[in-house]
Amino acid sequence: MRLDGLAAALHLVASQFEVVVAKTADELDDVFRLRYQVYCLERGFEPAVNGREIDQFDDNAHHIMVLHRASRQAVGTARLVPPVPGRKGLEMPIDRVCGVSLLGHLPRESTAEISRFALSKRYRMDGGATGSLLRLMLTRGILGLSSQVGLTHWCALMDPCLLRLLRTSAIHFQPVGPLVEYHGFRQPAFADIAEMLHRGEREQPVIWDFVTEGGSLW
Repeated sequence: MRLDGLAAALHLVASQFEVVVAKTADELDDVFRLRYQVYCLERGFEPAVNGREIDQFDDNAHHIMVLHRASRQAVGTARLVPPVPGRKGLEMPIDRVCGVSLLGHLPRESTAEISRFALSKRYRMDGGATGSLLRLMLTRGILGLSSQVGLTHWCALMDPCLLRLLRTSAIHFQPVGPLVEYHGFRQPAFADIAEMLHRGEREQPVIWDFVTEGGSLW
């Protein structure tokens, strides 16, 4: 996709979808119902309660979702899970798979894990570019929320295919440690947010401009 074409596509998707921080009971219910569709019905990864996918980290997490503007339907979601206050170590979902020591070099007070990064099957499987553009909208939402809560680093347990997809958009996570088994092989990874954005501005300025809203989010 040419740069001018990419900018036009990003403008179009932003006119049709928006990112919101899910705070109200109804908004969170939409998040958990979408996660149920993706993680329980489609992938069979997680257990469900009454048509919702919820775990013990959700109460301490910050949630975002992508809404289709016309229908107000949630089509994407992700969460940031900071360390649980008062617990030693990072104490995020990734620690239960990899151990706390793997990410011990990250600053505890300003690190959070990105998890439950999900898109509706309709957009993941549409065969076009919409899914990739909506991933960038989720990234924009995560970045804005990270700035609000004072984060400097992200970590994640990621499908290697997603890592590669993000790199094509100049969103670079650094692998750390070997692949681990968690619903298939996953790569532990982290990102220094400022360094990632600085590199992204050089490599893909159009995407950087979209994800940061012209630099206003960071």
